[in-house]
Amino acid sequence: MGVAMIQPGPAFKDNLQQLPPIDGVQRIDLIDATGVVVASIENQPGKQGSLAVYQYLKQSFGALDVQAAEHGLAVFAEHTADARNRPGAHPNVDRLLAIAAGGAPLKIDIIAR
Repeated sequence: MGVAMIQPGPAFKDNLQQLPPIDGVQRIDLIDATGVVVASIENQPGKQGSLAVYQYLKQSFGALDVQAAEHGLAVFAEHTADARNRPGAHPNVDRLLAIAAGGAPLKIDIIAR
């Protein structure tokens, strides 16, 4: 969709620096097949890494499907390993793990500031 795919490395902060900026984003809504917003990621400290990843997945894949989820897990790097060991510690990574494992895809809606 116009955004070049990155080759994720082993460190999330290095991957993050390759992603498009999130200055213009207020939040991202994740919407299920029935149109219900199942989660929102606000542009605020502690969530900006996830916001950048999800914005990038939307721009690269168009939706949060298995391929997008698997790529997102690679981008999250060490956080993905941590999420596998501590379910619930990284809900935005847990969501990708669930979709990569065959969960229903979600629509990614970017709400601008």
